Amino acid sequence: MNINESTSDILKNIELKYDAIDLKTDTQLEGLLWSKPITYWDYMQTDALLNLQIQRTVLPDEMVFILYHQVNELTFKMILWEIDQIASTQDIQATFFAERLTRISRYFDMLTTSFNIMENGMEIDQYMKFRNTLTPASGFQSAQYRLIEFATTDLVNLVDYRYRKTIDAATSIEEVFEKLYWQAAGKDHKTGKKSYTLEAFEKKYKATFMTFMEEHKSCNIWRKFKELSDEDQKSTELVEAMRQLDYTINITWVMQHLRVAIKYIDQSGQGNGEATGGSDWRKYMHPQYQKRIFFPELWSDEELDNWGKEK
Repeated sequence: MNINESTSDILKNIELKYDAIDLKTDTQLEGLLWSKPITYWDYMQTDALLNLQIQRTVLPDEMVFILYHQVNELTFKMILWEIDQIASTQDIQATFFAERLTRISRYFDMLTTSFNIMENGMEIDQYMKFRNTLTPASGFQSAQYRLIEFATTDLVNLVDYRYRKTIDAATSIEEVFEKLYWQAAGKDHKTGKKSYTLEAFEKKYKATFMTFMEEHKSCNIWRKFKELSDEDQKSTELVEAMRQLDYTINITWVMQHLRVAIKYIDQSGQGNGEATGGSDWRKYMHPQYQKRIFFPELWSDEELDNWGKEK
């Protein structure tokens, strides 16, 4: 083989790479002799991915429902990936910060518009039949979405609106967890007894949540924003990106989700109007009730008072 200067430089850099981690370059290069060329289906693991959809009924539109929610979960993973870049970047720059926030908003824009698939892509009669097989599963059991919330704002902003004034710096993570807004979706409002849906969710994820909440108390998106210089915190581009993210997640996306729920659960004329998980889904989902706001300091008093109200 005719080794030109460019190839020689590459080989030297490969050697430096493996020397740095105490591996033999010759062994690594020899391994290339036996490796297969990469293919699209191997790299994307399409066979595995396309076999993850297991229907519980024979109704065709259930497949639409499953695939749609799996796409949501993959999108949530992309969002968490972007949030981690913000949280883990030391001495973060305002431009980098704003770019990553814009990416996240773009993902939620996609999630919002994709609700058309749910709204117009399933027959109501089929949905109302196969949803009965989903009880007591509930959309609030999306662990990744909870991680997105924990990694975006201070925990007090995720507490049930009725209890926020009882939370301060001395409040334990355990106590905060019990007062998170979505806890109300899984508790009897009179007795406080937890539903099976909530108990199963906590059994599966509570330990993960508690660790994640503790880790992100000081490195969520809001805390990273407050680490910036006063000048950067006044950056029009960055402040607008923060506000856009807040509005997109907590109003635009949520309201579109609510409209679809109303169409199927309230306006279909079928079923008893209850969510599969048994929650008071209207108050749980509508931003006007809980006033879920990630960055309240970036909104005016009037904007906060009118949060979630129809214009």
